[in-house]
Amino acid sequence: MGNALHVDETQPSARLASPTDIEQRDAPRYTLLIRAAKLVCEAGEYLCVIRDVSESGISVRTFHRLPEAQGMVVELQNGDRHELEAIWQEEDRAGFRFAQPVDTARIIASPSRFAKRPIRLNLHSQAQVRTLDGRCVDVEIVDLSQQGAKITCPCRFALDERVKISAPGLPETNAKVRWRKDGGCGLIFEDTYQYGDLARIAARLQRPD
Repeated sequence: MGNALHVDETQPSARLASPTDIEQRDAPRYTLLIRAAKLVCEAGEYLCVIRDVSESGISVRTFHRLPEAQGMVVELQNGDRHELEAIWQEEDRAGFRFAQPVDTARIIASPSRFAKRPIRLNLHSQAQVRTLDGRCVDVEIVDLSQQGAKITCPCRFALDERVKISAPGLPETNAKVRWRKDGGCGLIFEDTYQYGDLARIAARLQRPD
């Protein structure tokens, strides 16, 4: 997933803006071709792709409708967080205003001392793990990403044990036990989920009954 960036075609110049340009123009608007992030509110955590950013706000693709929420925070892959105010929403897109002034150059560069990791969603969803010998164990998913999940469970699975995990909203998925500690296990999926597919799965897992 790349982080390519170009100036929006509505600007008079098609070249990439420098930090100096950003300081000299009033609220310049940029198009982020693909910038993964997550939206956090009291209803849960949701994957999105930031498409446009300016000093005043952002527009994002969400892959599904967002729940009604009093406040929203966008968290970038480097851990930076910004409070948002909802402005508009369509089926799979939404626009937000920044609640506080932001450094657009930092959002664009997204600097980090560490290698960017896949975005992980913190959630609480009941699920079931089935082993190859036919055991079925009720578990709770507490962390979900494209590559795997963290679960809490009442029993201990063997390291490298192959299992299948499923939940309402999550199709049965082949996985392997990567680690275990203090009543929790880390599962790595045999097949990585596409970003948009995981976004829709996470929305279903966090949907109120």
